[in-house]
Amino acid sequence: MSTRTAHQAKKRDDTEEADGTDELTAVQAALAAEHAAVYGYGVVGGRIAAGRRKEAMAAYDAHRARRDALHREVRDLGGTPQAAAAAYELPFPVPDAAAAVRLAAELEDRLAAVYADLVRAGGRVRRREAAGALREAAVRAVRWRGGGVAFPGLVERAAAAAPSGSEDASAGAL
Repeated sequence: MSTRTAHQAKKRDDTEEADGTDELTAVQAALAAEHAAVYGYGVVGGRIAAGRRKEAMAAYDAHRARRDALHREVRDLGGTPQAAAAAYELPFPVPDAAAAVRLAAELEDRLAAVYADLVRAGGRVRRREAAGALREAAVRAVRWRGGGVAFPGLVERAAAAAPSGSEDASAGAL
């Protein structure tokens, strides 16, 4: 390979996005996960103890901002942003503050998994943004749970993976 061709290939690797279809699919999945997180934090906010309400509100605001940014990214990629569902099925009942804390940690774990996929599918700039979102979700999960895992977004998925390609496995679920 000539020096010029090698330089062009490196420039393309550094600046171009990954396959547009995979990337759009991953951005849409992140958007859907953020929609679910916003809904879920609405539930958390209604049940959380007063001492952690400010933390829940900060997470809620962060997820709304990220949701709005992903909405714009889907459009920039030529897609139609996925709309939020009217309601989402919670992974377990949330009758009290302790369950609200568990729900917040679960939301963040699920977001970390989705952002791990976006890191894989995204181009250079989007990978960096997705890695930042994964890190933020992992940090929030640790704060809610009081402990973390070695590889946020990966270990949790292996333990509770839904059948791949199953439309019903993810639709309307947090």
